[in-house]
Amino acid sequence: MDDEVFLLTRMREAYVHGASPDEAIVSGFRHSGRVVAAAAIIMISVFAGFIAMNSPTIQTMGVGLAAAVAFDAFVVRMAIAPAVLALLGHRARAWRLPRILSRVLPNIDIEGEALSRRVPASATGPEAAVRRLPVGRD
Repeated sequence: MDDEVFLLTRMREAYVHGASPDEAIVSGFRHSGRVVAAAAIIMISVFAGFIAMNSPTIQTMGVGLAAAVAFDAFVVRMAIAPAVLALLGHRARAWRLPRILSRVLPNIDIEGEALSRRVPASATGPEAAVRRLPVGRD
């Protein structure tokens, strides 16, 4: 579940910043794909370690869990989910919040995007910051 959150959140962030759905999917994979693959490999290794146990029940569970994690991470989360998003394009529901949640949840702008849209571009450069420095008294 965490892997899907990493991957889709990064894709949605790129989409919100103006990327097309295809570009957002590529950007999400570029930034989060290695993290998801590394987490899956770690979990597969842990479950594959159960194969060395003496109990056939634990060995079977290790093989089953390792195979399930591999299938889930590499097939479902890194192939099927992005493929569905790419096929649906702008119509995909993953790109926006449901109406009920958008009314209930507060709009928190952590990165300051709303502020940068309000301030003119000419007032945001380094030279504008120097002009706005207050003159201090010693």
